[in-house]
Amino acid sequence: MKKKPVFLIVVVIALVCAVGYLGYTYLDLRKQSAIEKEELTRQREKLETELRVIYVEYDSLKSDNDTMNLKLQAEQDRIERLLKINANNVYKIRMYEKELQTIRKVLRSYVVQIDSLNMANQELRAQNIEVRQQLHRSETEKAELSQAKEELSSKVEMASILNAKNIVVTALRNEKGRETDRYDKTIRLRICFTLRENPILEPGFRTVYMRIARPDDVILTSGVNFFDFEGQQIVYTASREVSYENVDVDLCLYWQNDGQLIPGTYSLTLYAGGHMIGSTTFALK
Repeated sequence: MKKKPVFLIVVVIALVCAVGYLGYTYLDLRKQSAIEKEELTRQREKLETELRVIYVEYDSLKSDNDTMNLKLQAEQDRIERLLKINANNVYKIRMYEKELQTIRKVLRSYVVQIDSLNMANQELRAQNIEVRQQLHRSETEKAELSQAKEELSSKVEMASILNAKNIVVTALRNEKGRETDRYDKTIRLRICFTLRENPILEPGFRTVYMRIARPDDVILTSGVNFFDFEGQQIVYTASREVSYENVDVDLCLYWQNDGQLIPGTYSLTLYAGGHMIGSTTFALK
């Protein structure tokens, strides 16, 4: 009977030791679990930070290339899905790391592609600038050639016009050719001039028209005489047909006074081939 208390004491001591050991083990396991959980949290936060940084990097890579932008957006959507996962164990953390490695590789490949696209775009822009510059130069040269052509054409046209020089108006008082400066003594006006030599013109017959305007701008006429000038029919005083052979031609036109003369300064203009070829003024008292 004396042995039972000893046995019980031994059992109690053993139980106390076992409970103490289990308690210690439990506390140690709990401590390790807290450390592991803290480590998992740290790794998850680190991975999440890297994912957010990569997300922003994808933003910075977007450009005018719509196809590439769609690919970048798809990777950002992938990152957003990963960030929504609660990585609270080793398996999910390892999945996070694996996905992160894949995303990094994709990012590097996209960076290379975008660099190539940017380089190609820069070359295209440079070529476009050069093409525009060449086009501008061509248009400028074309405009200059067109202007030069117009100027040359204008010069040729001007050079192809008859020109009258040495225009002399004489008022005659009788048939013998005596001169006067009085309108009431004048029976005839004689207008003499020279058609200049012009080797550019084709030889042939030319009609010279003369218009004499009185001081009151009334045109002296002998009947109803009209010729075409700049698309209009205008009255003329006298005309004469002449054979032009590309050398100086001297000729005279006459107008018989029928009482239309008045005192004052008159203006005289000569025309040929649709152009004005000379002019002068004279006065009668």
